[in-house]
Amino acid sequence: MATTQTANQNRFAEAFGYPKGRAVTKVKTYMTAYVQEFIGRSPFLVMASGDREGHMDASPKGGKPGFVRVLDDRHLLLPDVAGNKLFQTYQNLDNNPHVGLVFFIPGVTDTVRVNGRITFTDKEDLERRNVELSLYEPDDNAKHLQGIIIEVEESYGHCPRALNFSHLWDLEEIAANQAQRPISNRAADS
Repeated sequence: MATTQTANQNRFAEAFGYPKGRAVTKVKTYMTAYVQEFIGRSPFLVMASGDREGHMDASPKGGKPGFVRVLDDRHLLLPDVAGNKLFQTYQNLDNNPHVGLVFFIPGVTDTVRVNGRITFTDKEDLERRNVELSLYEPDDNAKHLQGIIIEVEESYGHCPRALNFSHLWDLEEIAANQAQRPISNRAADS
C-alpha cells in the first residue's frame, strides 16, 4: 500500500507541484508539544472513518476543552458519548481501525490533524482512568458508552487557509446567521 500511496503522491506532485518550506517537515509520527496543547484546548473535532469497501463517514465530536485526553506523545483517549445510535463510526472502525481527526478551537483559524489506528476500550477502563463526562450542556442521554484509544501515525498543525477562505469564525457572518438563520430550523429531514 505504501508504494501505491507514494506513486499517487508523486503523480499529484508532478502535476501540481511539490511541497515547500514547513509543509515538507511538518507531518510527524508523534504529537509535538504544540499539537498536544492544541488538542487539550479543543472543544470540537471531526472524526473520519471508512469501512473495508471505502465507504466513508465523518462524525462531529464535542465537549469541554480537554475532553480528548492526551495520554502521551503517541496516544489519545476519546471518550465516546451516547449519540443517535446509528453507529456508523463504530461499524467502520470495527472493520477498519484507521481514523482521521481534525481538531478545532473556536476563533482560531489553525487546526490540528491526527491520523492513526484505534482500539476500543470499555466504560470501566474510562472509570479506572478517572475520565468524567465533560460536556457543557448534557442532556438526559449524555453518558459514556466506551472509549477509543488512538495510536498516532501522523499529526500536524494545519494552516488557516480553509478557515480564512470560509470566514467560519468571522463575527459579522456569525451575527448575520444568528439574526436570520440561512436554512430552515428543522431538527431532522423527513
